[in-house]
Amino acid sequence: MTQKIHPTLQAITNRIAERSKTTRAAYRAKIRRAQQDKPKRSTISCGNLAHAFAACSAGDKTALSSDTVANLGIVTAYNDMLSAHAPYSDYPAEIKKAAAALGAVAQVAGGVPAMCDGITQGQTGMELSLFSRDVIAMATAVALSHNVFDGVIHLGICDKIVPGLLLGALSFGHLPAIFMPAGPMPSGLPNARKAEVRQLFAEGKVGRPELLKAESQSYHSPGTCTFYGTANTNQMLMEIMGLQLPGSSFVNPGTPLRAALNTHAVARLLRCTTENSPTPLADIVTVKTLVNGMVGLLATGGSTNHTLHLMAIGRAAGIRLTWQDLAALSDLVPLLCRIYPNGLADVNHFQAAGGMGFLISSLLESGLLHHDVKTVLGDGGLSAYTKEPFLEDGRLAWRDAPENSLDDMVLRPVTTPFRADGGLQHLTGNLGSAVIKTSALKDKHMTVTAPAITLSDQNDLQGLFESGALNRDFIAVIRFQGPRANGMPELHKLTPILGILQDKGYQVGLVTDGRMSGASGKIPAAIHLTPEAMADGPIARIEDGDIITIGGRNSRLHIEVPEEIFSARPAAAANLTQNNTGMGRELFSMLRNSASSAEQGASLFTWDEDL
Repeated sequence: MTQKIHPTLQAITNRIAERSKTTRAAYRAKIRRAQQDKPKRSTISCGNLAHAFAACSAGDKTALSSDTVANLGIVTAYNDMLSAHAPYSDYPAEIKKAAAALGAVAQVAGGVPAMCDGITQGQTGMELSLFSRDVIAMATAVALSHNVFDGVIHLGICDKIVPGLLLGALSFGHLPAIFMPAGPMPSGLPNARKAEVRQLFAEGKVGRPELLKAESQSYHSPGTCTFYGTANTNQMLMEIMGLQLPGSSFVNPGTPLRAALNTHAVARLLRCTTENSPTPLADIVTVKTLVNGMVGLLATGGSTNHTLHLMAIGRAAGIRLTWQDLAALSDLVPLLCRIYPNGLADVNHFQAAGGMGFLISSLLESGLLHHDVKTVLGDGGLSAYTKEPFLEDGRLAWRDAPENSLDDMVLRPVTTPFRADGGLQHLTGNLGSAVIKTSALKDKHMTVTAPAITLSDQNDLQGLFESGALNRDFIAVIRFQGPRANGMPELHKLTPILGILQDKGYQVGLVTDGRMSGASGKIPAAIHLTPEAMADGPIARIEDGDIITIGGRNSRLHIEVPEEIFSARPAAAANLTQNNTGMGRELFSMLRNSASSAEQGASLFTWDEDL
């Protein structure tokens, strides 16, 4: 496939490559050393090898006694409480069966934790959420440290799990790897009705039983939640980056097609392990691949959590991404999808309208993706990812994705987008550096100027709301919510309140060093503000009544206080004692103290030094 790349896309890619030249070379050197140092099973001591296959069948023991048979490690995020991960219960047995049919062996190398932001939202446990990503990365490394695997299958789907698995896998980038999704649950209560009930509850017009009924009708069976949050954004990213099979992201669990895709994924990974055409993970995750991931994020209006995760993933591979890279791509890449919370449709509707195959095809035709990348299918580039899987007489096959969207209220081509830009901006000014998701903002809310109300706890806003003190124009400044303060929890409790006030006609906005994920929705929200209050960022010097401008159009974040007055102010202090203990938070104190800035991925790992 010959392709003409958009010159701006190429220029951005070149800038990232030049900036990353030293660190990428260091990462590649590390991977070469690992490839050279990787022992063959035939050279491992008998004691080591006996421990490695002690629980295997007699046939597998014989097979693993030499180097002639591939051994696939499975790293799984299975638990049966989380709907998205419950389908993974049967995957190891299915993978082992598929591997055996192809003359290979598969073993569960280890498990990683999987927590749900939907369960911990607004609860104490949410303060462990972001750092669970780096714990997962370390757990992945522990699983693979046995050093007896020829390839790795990663089973994970939700918010921090997939980024964590990938971070860990990149430290073992000399091994081929494939990601295997579980798929979304079937559609439940329409998103418009769910949002309506949530807002009615916030206004006190319906009670808890009505709210719980609506939520249960939305989240009702195994599979990922169907809205386009971080979990489903993960799946889009793994597909557009070539780390899982084409068209596999949004196939429902428990279906014959899902089972056929899983079996084929095992076969593809085995092809990647062959000595004549190996495809290690490090060869797939390149500058071009990560640029493709950022394009996908913008074109679909994906979760703002990936403004953290992509930065960390890039650094793990020796690639230095910045928020300005995302902003520059956002000016180029149009918004092609309207999926809740940026629209009313869910991911099942997106899949039915043409899904990833149509999306990737349209982006490729417009020169907005790099075709010449390696994927888990090998060296063929992204052309295979313009196709969709189906069953033909019970056998897996692929066909071209639809040439036209089957629902242009959900999915559109580059030629007729929902917006000309990708809906994500990098805000800079005298308050620091932040990101804003603009894809769901109406034009009249793209810029807001209003006096500040300063808080250090999202719950305090509820009290002000109930007292009627918020019936006016204001910008809520919620500080001490960054990674070093309390682990950077998502602040979803703010969304219904701010949405109600905006609907009443007030000019409202949010400035925070915390997270909002994709739920910032229709409210202008400057999030992930860096430096955070805990690192003596300017946000710690904001006072009630200060006039702040959030400018999504001009990428501006500005406080109208003379510099000499502002800099002379003492920084606010927050009592975070209550955030240090309980619900396991005491175990995470070292992580909070060590976290990098949000702009560097809010990571525990100093990748540049480690390389």
